[in-house]
Amino acid sequence: MSDTTEWEFPERFRPKPEALTFDLQSALASMLMLRAEVPEDAFTAGVLGTERVGNGVVIRADGLVLTIGYLIAEAETIWLTTSNGTVLPGHALAYDYVTGFGLVLPLGQLSLPCLERTTTDDVSPGTEVIVISHGGPAHALNARVLARREFAGYWEYVLDEALFTAPAHPHWSGAALLNQEGKLLGIGSLLVQEPIAGQRIDANMFVPVSLLEPILNDMTTIGRAKRPTRPWLGMYTTELEGNLVVSGLADGGPADRAGVTPGDIVIDVAGQRVGKLAEFFRTIWQQGPAGTEVPLTIARGKSQLHVRVQSRDRNDFLRKPQSH
Repeated sequence: MSDTTEWEFPERFRPKPEALTFDLQSALASMLMLRAEVPEDAFTAGVLGTERVGNGVVIRADGLVLTIGYLIAEAETIWLTTSNGTVLPGHALAYDYVTGFGLVLPLGQLSLPCLERTTTDDVSPGTEVIVISHGGPAHALNARVLARREFAGYWEYVLDEALFTAPAHPHWSGAALLNQEGKLLGIGSLLVQEPIAGQRIDANMFVPVSLLEPILNDMTTIGRAKRPTRPWLGMYTTELEGNLVVSGLADGGPADRAGVTPGDIVIDVAGQRVGKLAEFFRTIWQQGPAGTEVPLTIARGKSQLHVRVQSRDRNDFLRKPQSH
């Protein structure tokens, strides 16, 4: 894998330390490079790969690291690299599928500054922000918020409100979104395209860190948030020309076992018509906890079919991290 520190932003795109009200160098010192190794037979290996590289940010004095969860899903080995080149192993402590956050426990003393978290109450389109990743000042980027809105992902994921920023940071996974006071607003999740003035431009999607506050204690003590587990179908669905189209299936997942096939068009869930991705997922989740049978009406060619999908807990399909 290539070294993620080999590139840098031109100086005109970087924040000027002398113009900031916080210590940028200290904020950058809280950023870690995160490398995760996943077994080839892991459930997520085919989609996410077996070697994953991204960022983590220290959020507590004890060295607790916050990242985006898909980096550490089913990780057998995690390595954390500090800005001065120190390398430590880490343990995948928790992954919350609802928010998308992951937590890593360093297996050694980090002694790094931690970023203070804040809310997005004052954030709106046009707000000036800073995106930082591991790699020092050359990896810090001045950006603006383009949108603050709902986001739905084909992997059965919905955020009521996500933050979208531009220009896009090329090392977005687990990157830190800061306000002008140097406080942590969000964690980088995706590279997306946003419609602006009739064009589509590259942007980053961030998960607001305020979503972590209600579940942080549960994640660190019992490894998960105390909430009913959502029913999971293992059905990758996209919006296409006004339809909800099944674009893929988790091999051996609930929808696959129920006979759903790629190309099927979803008409309704339990008799309730659905036309948008977020609406589709929320209607599934309204049927009950994981294990609930979810009735679907699908169109396949010229036929309409009724299938009943025995939902599962997504976590049942994943390898569990070894205890340390």
